[in-house]
Amino acid sequence: MPIAESDPRVFFAAERTLLAWLRTGLTIMALGFVVSRFGLFVQLLALQSQASMPHPRSALSATLGLAFVIIGALAILVAAVQHHRFAATLPQQDLPRAYSKTFAVALSASVGLLGFVLAVYLFITQP
Repeated sequence: MPIAESDPRVFFAAERTLLAWLRTGLTIMALGFVVSRFGLFVQLLALQSQASMPHPRSALSATLGLAFVIIGALAILVAAVQHHRFAATLPQQDLPRAYSKTFAVALSASVGLLGFVLAVYLFITQP
C-alpha cells in the first residue's frame, strides 16, 4: 500500500513521543518529591521511637529529591522545544485540519514550568 504524499501519521507519532516524554518527566518529578520528603518521614519515625539514637539528617534526601524534580522539569521542557521545532518543519498538508499543534507544546511547557515552581518550593521548605 503506497503512502500518500500527505501523511498526518508523522505528526501524530511526534505528538505521541512528546506525550511519552511528558509522562516520563512527571514520573521523575513525582519520584523527586517523594525522595525529598522521605527524610521528614524518617525524622518522624525517629521522634516517635524516642530512642537515644541521633536524629537522621534529611539534607541528602532533600537534595536528591530536588535534583530529580529539576531533571524531570528539564526533560519536559526540552521535549516541548524539540517537538515544536520538529512540527515547524512539517509541511502544512501533514498537519490535520482544525487541529492545534501548539496545545501539546503549551501544556508541556506549563507542566515543565510548574516543575520548576515545585523545585523552588522544595528548596525553600527544606529542613
